[in-house]
Amino acid sequence: MNLDGRFGRYGGRFVSELLVGALHELEEAWLAARQDPAFRAELALLLKDYAGRPTPLYRAPALSAAAGCQVFLKREDLLHGGAHKTNNTLGQALLAKRMGKKRLIAETGAGQHGVATAMAGALLGLPVTVYMGAKDVARQHPNVLRMELFGAEVVAVSAGSASLKDAINEALRQWTERVADTFYVFGTAAGPHPYPSLVRDFQEVIGLEAREQILAQTGQLPAAAVACVGGGSNAIGLFAGFLNDPEVALIGVEAGGHGLDTGLHGATLTLGSPGVIHGMRTLLLQDDDGQLLEAHSISAGLDYPSVGPQHAHLRDTGRAHYATATDAEALAALQFLARKEGILPALESSHAVAWMLANAGRFSPDQSVIVNLSGRGDKDLAHVGEALRRNQPLEVA
Repeated sequence: MNLDGRFGRYGGRFVSELLVGALHELEEAWLAARQDPAFRAELALLLKDYAGRPTPLYRAPALSAAAGCQVFLKREDLLHGGAHKTNNTLGQALLAKRMGKKRLIAETGAGQHGVATAMAGALLGLPVTVYMGAKDVARQHPNVLRMELFGAEVVAVSAGSASLKDAINEALRQWTERVADTFYVFGTAAGPHPYPSLVRDFQEVIGLEAREQILAQTGQLPAAAVACVGGGSNAIGLFAGFLNDPEVALIGVEAGGHGLDTGLHGATLTLGSPGVIHGMRTLLLQDDDGQLLEAHSISAGLDYPSVGPQHAHLRDTGRAHYATATDAEALAALQFLARKEGILPALESSHAVAWMLANAGRFSPDQSVIVNLSGRGDKDLAHVGEALRRNQPLEVA
């Protein structure tokens, strides 16, 4: 854990005085819990028997043939709940119980973090309220129903762009009013310290498993580890297994939206500049006057105009490289994986698959690449159907 809350010039804790005490309390509780064998054992047991870890590392033959190398999919879509988010919410919900908190709140974009928080709350007997942008409530309705079936209250946020950014704003406001009995289950490796480090630590199981699995299957480390990036938790979880292996390229794929030249994208790491949002100093999409720009993506989970501070630091140091995939490329990648591999990925994950297809031939046939399949695409079916009706389905070669 990064104990001072800084990743180079990024990170920190930029919040109102009302939240400083709650964040100190959270940091102290987490530092104690992560050293407690009983806490770690309870979480490990839940990840194994409830969530279904370890998730498989699957060599995808059709994607490998198309990319010209050995592509392995880290199957977080097979985790209980349908995405990597369960790793984090189980950890944070256990921490909330340890701290004596009586209720959980969370923000969600694509709905997967909301579903995972609702599941954890139901499992541990904690009531849950989830704040979700009104736009995302409409386009991710299956996940709204799932949250409600798990007993969570879903609050639609209509302010601003009615998306993930505004859901976080509302959750932070609500937490300020009830810090004594409420635990905020933050959904990505962003926000004020200690959340970026805490979430990374709960998600690093992805990278640690993938490292062990690829060595067992191929006898060597991969040439690259690839993941989509919105706030950045699935990517930082995968990257964590290879940060100290300089021969492994770390590649994050952001939302290119309609294209970088249109202004309708979510390419924070590609085009952003330093600023402060949601309690952290990081990279933002902002204009020359420092006004926040709206992010766009076909994926509700990637239209965030910022990114976690560790990703900003990895970009600056050159340890990780960040690219973009457009909406059209993500849709084509989703169709490719569905038709050629029999796997329906989330639109978020499809951006990482799209990068592999766009970079066919970059790696040699004997090299391996791990792509984090961070979630499954059931939640996106209606939204994908609408997009494909507007634009003729792309042919899959």
